[in-house]
Amino acid sequence: MEVFIQQTTNGLAVGGIYALIALGYTMVYGVLKLINFAHGDLFALGAYLGFTLLVSFGLAGYVGMVSAILICSLMVMVFSGLAGYLLERVAYRPLRNSDRISAVVSALGASIFFQNAIMLVWGAQYRSYPAGIIPNLTISFAGQNIPLIRIFVLVASVVIMLILYFFINRTRIGMAIRASAIDQGAARLMGIDVRSVIALVFIIGPALGGLAGVMVGIYYGQINFNMGQMYGLKAFTAAIIGGIGNIPGAMLGGLLLGLVEAFGAAYISLAWRDAITFIVLILILVVRPTGILRERVAEKL
Repeated sequence: MEVFIQQTTNGLAVGGIYALIALGYTMVYGVLKLINFAHGDLFALGAYLGFTLLVSFGLAGYVGMVSAILICSLMVMVFSGLAGYLLERVAYRPLRNSDRISAVVSALGASIFFQNAIMLVWGAQYRSYPAGIIPNLTISFAGQNIPLIRIFVLVASVVIMLILYFFINRTRIGMAIRASAIDQGAARLMGIDVRSVIALVFIIGPALGGLAGVMVGIYYGQINFNMGQMYGLKAFTAAIIGGIGNIPGAMLGGLLLGLVEAFGAAYISLAWRDAITFIVLILILVVRPTGILRERVAEKL
């Protein structure tokens, strides 16, 4: 029971991070039917921006650790969102009317650019976040001591996901995003500026990815320049498991993927953790190709 509780909390915390990254993939796909392969590298960029603010600039020394985390997270979201906006303007918008293979090649090129830019600016070696950002405390639950940092990461992820869900489903801008995802032509006829909606999606997705990068730095303590590849691939897997283009599906897929990894590492083998992830993906694609909550597609009448 002790292992089960520990791995459940660990899996949910890591799954929350996957879900935040997966939301970027699923939002872009929902509107453009395009996979933004550079999204994982924007997540890595966010992790390094957080490192710079907390370590190089010593933000915690000026405002205290709690305030430093909040300010750092907000600044990283702003800068990551700006990077996503510039990516859309430079790499995707000029190819809007081209064939899809051109956009895919552009996305891969952008991914390589961001990865190498991170390596050139911050170096190829691992970088460490400040120790003790979250106090090394535990919370008693069901007779087990759960590290406070797991609770922090999980709660923060869930709160951000709920805010996004409310934004998409309860605001006028969210309605415009959903309308553009269903039918861009009809959305234009209704007076929606689809170009602005696409730009907004490329801001929100990377902003959430950058926040997830900060969480990874806080949770694991170390980051490296090519971390975006593996995390991006797993987040993409989470989006497919939940239903690509489906925002609740990305949230559910991320949490489930985190749990599968945690239990696989605990009860089978740590060495098989990544393999188990993709075995589950294959099974989902075979049994339910559109994902657990189904891919969101436009309904033509």
